[in-house]
Formats: sequence, structure tokens, C-alpha cells
Amino acid sequence: MKVYLGLDTSCYTTSCALVTEDGELVGEARKLLDVKPGARGLQQSQMVFQHTRALPSLIEQLPQDYTLAGIGVSAFPRREANSYMPAFLVGHGVGRTLSHMHRVPLFEFSHQENHILAALRVLQTVPTEPFYSLHVSGGTTELLYCKPHEDHFFTTQLVNGAIDLHGGQFVDRVGVALGLTFPAGPKLEQLANCLCPNPKELKQQVKELVKNNQFKPLPVAVKQGALSFGGPCSEAMRRLEREASITETTQQNMAVAVFQCICQSLTKMLTYEWEQRPANRLIAVGGVLANSYLREALLSFGQKYKITVDFAPPQYSSDNATGVAYGAALLGK
Repeated sequence: MKVYLGLDTSCYTTSCALVTEDGELVGEARKLLDVKPGARGLQQSQMVFQHTRALPSLIEQLPQDYTLAGIGVSAFPRREANSYMPAFLVGHGVGRTLSHMHRVPLFEFSHQENHILAALRVLQTVPTEPFYSLHVSGGTTELLYCKPHEDHFFTTQLVNGAIDLHGGQFVDRVGVALGLTFPAGPKLEQLANCLCPNPKELKQQVKELVKNNQFKPLPVAVKQGALSFGGPCSEAMRRLEREASITETTQQNMAVAVFQCICQSLTKMLTYEWEQRPANRLIAVGGVLANSYLREALLSFGQKYKITVDFAPPQYSSDNATGVAYGAALLGK
């Protein structure tokens, strides 16, 4: 059976995957990069070093009883000119080497396209009409307007996003300040669930907490669709600095405040852009969008404007190589 290899060496995950010609996943392996306790991220040189160490052993975990027909790699953050990030050189270099030795084609994709294709692989469809893609992670908070394209499925135009901190950075900075380990998203969500257990009713639950003087929301900063998490994050840090000690109640309140702020910010940005240029589909990708509160907020936005909102399953919403493997399979047929 012919298979296609995908390689992705992004900011915080080393990953590889094998898919069949039809996009069926036959094997994958991934590893989060190591971040020291209390740290909020890594320098690019540290990412390159860890990717270089991890990728060979991850590839060795993939099954071997197949015929390699092509390789897909995340070669750059986005397809625009001068888009460059050293971390992607690791996967790209290994991909070029394997392509040459096995005499199979190498297909280059952007990290953005990898995430979108990961969702499309699960959906088993490639849109034939323009659509929006929202990507929220530790290194990206971007809204893209995508149009079908015969050479690489779709073109992507950056139409809006965060002007300072990305969504994942906001979550992680507050999470680390609360004493959580990096990456802090899943644990911060668990804390929020203690105070607001039903993500579908976040707005109503927060309203009740505010009414009873049990909760104070963080500010939301969105201007002409462009959103800022820098101000809300700074306000969160100031509030924590004023606390004599970080109690469990403090953690739960701040967790809800962070996710409510992100929900409102993303909804405002999407509303602004959709009113300028409507589209009937939104594909939401990136590790932060594995969060149940954000998913429910996007689904609510979709219902209001009659937009189909598609997500990759949480395990394929975070960084992984299934998208570029699937893209290679589609192009290699």
C-alpha cells in the first residue's frame, strides 16, 4: 500500500504522520518540546535543537510495511513572501533528504495550511467555495480568508488577528503566573470548569457570578476587528500581583476571565470581518481551539450568522503532521 509521510517541526511540537492515498491515518508520532518549569516558552535555537534530537526517533515509531509515495512538510509559517522561522528547517531538511533517497516527490506547505488540511482530512472534503480559517495557538492568532486554488487547494489571505500577544501566549502567561506548568491550557480549562461547568452557558454563568459579586471580567480590546491580548494580560497580572496569595478561588476566577475574554475577542473579530466579506464556512484550527469554551463561542457565532463551523478533533487541532501528509496524498495522486 502506498503511503505519504508528513513532517511538522513547529514552535512547540515535533511530529510526523503517515496517511494512505485516501487520507486514512496509519501511524503518527509527536512530542512536545521541553520547557523548564516557570518558563513561558523557548527561543528558536532551542526549538531547532530539540526538533533535531526528537524527529529521528519519532520517525522510527512509524510503521514500515508500506511503500513511501511522497512527503509533505511544513516549510514556513505562511505562504507569503519572506515568511521564515528556523524551527521549520529541521522538518524541511529531513523531508528533502528522504525525498532524494527514496526518489519520491516533496510537497511544501505552510504551517497554516497544515492545520487547515488536518481538519479537512477528518472532514474528508476540500472546500470549493471561499471560506474563513481561524488559527489560534501559542505562536499564531490569525483570521484567514481562503479561496480555492488548483495548485495547492486554496490561497490564504491574512485579514485580521492579534496585534500583540497570541491567544496561546495569553493563556500560558496567566497560567504560569497562577502556578501551572507550561503549556497551561488544559489545566486552566479544568480550573474554569470548577466555576463554570457548562461551556455552552458561559455567558449566563458569568452573568450570575458578576451579579453576586463573585467575578470581575477582564477588559476586551478589539478595534476594527484587530484584537489585543496584551492589555487584558497585563490587567490579569496586575490583579494577581495584588493578591496576598494565589488561592484556588483566585485560580478559578482568573481561568474563567481569560477564556471569557478570548471568546468575546474572537467573536468581535469574526463579526467585524464577516460583515465586510461574508462566507458560509469557518474552519477553526490551532491548539488553543481545542478548548471547549472557545468552541462553543464559535458555534454560537456560526448559528447567529448561519455559518458552518468546522473543527478538527482536539487531538488534531493542536500541532501535528497529519495535514501535510494528507496534502501530499492529494497532490501525489
